[in-house]
Amino acid sequence: MGELTRALAQLRSGDAGTAAINSLFNATYGELKRLAHQRLQHDRPGGLIDTTSVVHESYLRFLGAERLELQDRAHFFAYASKVMRSVVIDIARRAAADRRGGDITLLTLGHGLRELVARDAHLPRLDDALNSLERIDPQLVQLVELRYFAGLSVEEVAAYLDISARTVARLWEKARLVLLDELSDEG
Repeated sequence: MGELTRALAQLRSGDAGTAAINSLFNATYGELKRLAHQRLQHDRPGGLIDTTSVVHESYLRFLGAERLELQDRAHFFAYASKVMRSVVIDIARRAAADRRGGDITLLTLGHGLRELVARDAHLPRLDDALNSLERIDPQLVQLVELRYFAGLSVEEVAAYLDISARTVARLWEKARLVLLDELSDEG
């Protein structure tokens, strides 16, 4: 039994404490960091990228979750991509508020994430569009989180969701078109 499988079994047995979450993150830290880096690097070639902060902020949110019900590897990474999305969106919203004269002091676990996300003024609008889409088709939102926020390839998403790469490509195109339509209506 692998380390991730043991950590998930520990969570399923009702142990949602720090030790279980530590085991989970120890088992997946490298992959989470790779996914965050892949996503942020795709958006910021040559820019200041702080993937460690995204993963560590996600860890803190996992610790703060009241109840984690993660069945398997795919479910864990789907949930982790949703958490990473919320980390990035929250920081983008705070940065936008600061640009509008807000006097909030932003504290993160690393340096540079604020500057990285501050350039993503579109992220709060994208989050609003994703929230609207979730009411219509939650599967499309999960796909966007895995592709856009976690930076997974079509093949990786297919493996995580246990569907064909062709289905992922079709759903990805549908999600992109719906979101483009939603975003063009706003702006």
